[in-house]
Parts: sequence; structure tokens; C-alpha cells
Amino acid sequence: MIDFKLYLVTNRTLCTAGPLETVVDQACAAGVRAVQLREKDLCARELYSLAATMREVTRRSKARLIINDRADIALEVGADGVHCPENGLPVGSVRRLCPKALIGASSHSLERAAEAGAAGADFVLFGPVFPTPSKAKYGEPQGLDALAVVAGEAGVPVFAIGGITPENAHLCLEKGAAGVGVISAILSAEDVPAAVESFRRSLGTL
Repeated sequence: MIDFKLYLVTNRTLCTAGPLETVVDQACAAGVRAVQLREKDLCARELYSLAATMREVTRRSKARLIINDRADIALEVGADGVHCPENGLPVGSVRRLCPKALIGASSHSLERAAEAGAAGADFVLFGPVFPTPSKAKYGEPQGLDALAVVAGEAGVPVFAIGGITPENAHLCLEKGAAGVGVISAILSAEDVPAAVESFRRSLGTL
């Protein structure tokens, strides 16, 4: 089910080239194949409305839409999957609710990554690998060596996140990552298609 290397995670406050739906539309048209809608400050009604819009946007480019931590909204809008934060809904519960969904899980350790995989996650998002303000609350960057350990032993595909840029994305693949999670390097780009193309060159494919 994991047929992508670039996993775009949203944060509408970081968008430079327009509103979130415009930026995601540009990114998907440029080749992004998986988008996680992660707007934690929205109320349920606002998140549902945005998720419905994102479903239309991603469907136009045949990209996967994954909703962060809200299996109910994912089911309601016909999303492709659910992403489980480390302190959010248990992976096993989401798997039972959404048996056919693509399920991702965030993890900051090998133990939690392995637990998520055993509970039914299809892939794990591990980090922060590099320094990044958005992940500062999780402590110091884990680094590439820690990524290599988790990627080699978690038992499920591992995506690196945290400070990922076109310049360092290939280093994550070299350490065994299945792909990378990206936020600001695309959302904050003035030229979104060019940013996506830079990741294509770094990763070999999107």
C-alpha cells in the first residue's frame, strides 16, 4: 500500500503561496501522492469542512488523503487513511474501525514504532531527525543513526520527519527510510511545484 516516498503533512499557517487548498492542489498537481491533513487547532465542524475540500483537491490528482487522529472524519469524507499520533487514538482501535484504511502512526522511539506496526499500522513517521521549530517540543533531533536503527528494526516502513529538505532527504533513504514527511519545505515555498520537483530529484521519485 505504500507507493509514495513523499508524505506531505499540512499546517495551513505556514502556507506562503496561497490558502492551504491552493498549495496542496499545486503540490499534488506537481506529483505529491500522499497528504496528511493535520490541523489540530480546528474544531470538528471546521476540520470536517476542510477535510471535504481536501478530498476534492487530492482526488483530482489521484493522491492519497490521510486524516490526522480523526477516524470519524476520515470515514465521513471518504479519505484513504488515518494517521495516529503517539498520544492519539490507538492504532489497534483505528484498524478495527477502518479495516481497509491506510494507517500511519507517529513515533519517537523504536519501541513505539514496533508497537504501532504490531498493532496494525502500515507505516511509521519517525522523528524529529533534523532540527526544526515544529518538532522542538519533542527534544533534541534524533539524528540519522537513530533513524537507521528504527528503519531497520521497526518491522514496518519508516518515514523520516523533522527538518527534511531536498538537500537532506536522500540521506534518510540511505539510512533505510521508506520516505520522508515534509511540512514547511513545501508549504512555505513561494514556488510549490519547484519545491516538489526538488524533492523528486532528491528522492528519485515521489
